[in-house]
Amino acid sequence: MSVDVLARPRRARLRVGETIAIAVLSILALLGLFPYLFMLLTSFKTNEQFYDNFWGISLPLNVDNYLVAWNQVSPYLVTSIVVAAASTLGTIALGATSAYVIARYRFLGRNVVFAFVAVLMMIPNIASIIPLFVLVKDLGMLNTYWVLIVPQIAGGLVLAIILMKTFFEGVPQELFDAAKLDGANGVRLFWSIMLPLSYPIIGTVALMTVISVWNDFFWPLLTISENALRTVPVGLAFFQGQNSTQWGPLFAGYAISSLPVLLLFTFLSKWFLAGLQGGIAGTSK
Repeated sequence: MSVDVLARPRRARLRVGETIAIAVLSILALLGLFPYLFMLLTSFKTNEQFYDNFWGISLPLNVDNYLVAWNQVSPYLVTSIVVAAASTLGTIALGATSAYVIARYRFLGRNVVFAFVAVLMMIPNIASIIPLFVLVKDLGMLNTYWVLIVPQIAGGLVLAIILMKTFFEGVPQELFDAAKLDGANGVRLFWSIMLPLSYPIIGTVALMTVISVWNDFFWPLLTISENALRTVPVGLAFFQGQNSTQWGPLFAGYAISSLPVLLLFTFLSKWFLAGLQGGIAGTSK
């Protein structure tokens, strides 16, 4: 009885601590979601509603803002989807094969090669802008899809190789030894064993590549001058310049452009977290 009496204040303190933690986390979540809620509320307003009721909900809702925004943003969405898909496929294909060779084959200079890959992470992207621009200009790649796709693949390969190598090293060697006894060669080992086990890390790399393409602003602005080839961030910037006082369609464009990434993260979030956990676990070994 006395033990139960002594335990009651402790349980009460735990409940108070949990309540405080839930309240703090709820406030942080609300602060994080507030810009998106503000974007959605504003996307249904006319200019008069926007200035009269800046923070609140205004009725009636102007759904026509989304039609205006769609007509303006849809060409940029097509470009971003094409660039994101090609960049993701290229990054996964080159990153997976490179990481597989470094992780599973023993050859002279293997650690040196991986060290050079890791060193590239310490070079800021802004430091390579000028030489990269000169290179793509000399190659005649300006105002093409390639000027958006190839640098994205090259930039995303560094982190992709590091994450995939760490993940591949965590796969038990016994699986490969058993397959070799059955006569499987290196290509078959990679295609039939490694890739089916690597969906979590592939999902992680895919999501990170798509987010990188979707958020990239300066490079498309620098290398693309044709309106049909502009990506979503640059297109929305020009949309804002053309519709600087039309706040409803402008925020509706932001909402439409965020949907593909939101849907992709919803479907890949499980693999994304599993891939990161696998990479962290492998790094700690």
